[in-house]
Amino acid sequence: MRKITHVAAGILLKADGSFLLGSRPEGKPYAGYWEFPGGKLESGETALTALNRELVEEMGIHVTAATPWIVQTFEYPHAKVRLAFFRVTAWDGEITAHEGQQFAWQVPGKLNVSPILPANGPILRGLALPDVMTISNVAELGEALFLERLVQVAPAWLILREPQMNGEKYRQLAEQVLTIAKCQGTRVLLHDAVELALELNADGVHLPARSLLSLQKRPALDWVGASTHNAAELGAASHLALDYALLGHIAETPSHPDCAPLGWEGLKALLAEGWPLPVYALGGMSKNDVAIAQEHGAQGVALMRAAWV
Repeated sequence: MRKITHVAAGILLKADGSFLLGSRPEGKPYAGYWEFPGGKLESGETALTALNRELVEEMGIHVTAATPWIVQTFEYPHAKVRLAFFRVTAWDGEITAHEGQQFAWQVPGKLNVSPILPANGPILRGLALPDVMTISNVAELGEALFLERLVQVAPAWLILREPQMNGEKYRQLAEQVLTIAKCQGTRVLLHDAVELALELNADGVHLPARSLLSLQKRPALDWVGASTHNAAELGAASHLALDYALLGHIAETPSHPDCAPLGWEGLKALLAEGWPLPVYALGGMSKNDVAIAQEHGAQGVALMRAAWV
């Protein structure tokens, strides 16, 4: 077995969602490739300590706000690396190329530099995801009011989850939602309906845990996510290379009266194991919980029922 090199990498983010890439200097493997800045952990260092040291050395800035995010393991010909990625939202100092590298601010989905270091591919997809994942609530609002509010609110992403509907009723709703979404730029993921998502050209599918555990390969859709409750289910989502997972429930919810919530510390402990996909905190969440979810390692929160309007 190859020795694993532990690396900390920083995704410097501006308020508009743009992020920083740097080119690898001459003399290093993959010179000229673009990557997120960072470097190897030294003996006794935590990943965050290593990240701060590396960014001081490489680009002259001190990290003042960073949250843990994705952990990606990748095998290069020259090394096997385990990269702990942090989202860095604040720093002191001016970004300066201390190693002769180049820097470029990028917009998710609109890269204008290449080639990209191979290990960073899944990270770029994760940066396209929102901080808030919206879940439909037709059962609570009624179909007419839900569609009216969908037009008014226009969420960036929507999981169309309505288990009370039969197949034909769900199909009719999905067709209406996709028509609205196309006009306003909302990405729509159908719930546990892979074939319907393919037929209607939806953006993707969201899998309940039972369906996730039954699959041998990832569905052939652009975006695929899943609901999870424990490490085994997160492992299954990782094995299938899904794009994100919802993890819960975090707080007390009426839908799970007899099931103890994970709580913030439970969420933190599970995410500290390191997963290669963004994870959303689910269950009893509000938009005000985004920051605390991110502090504990999550992408953000998933909002159910009326919480997103």
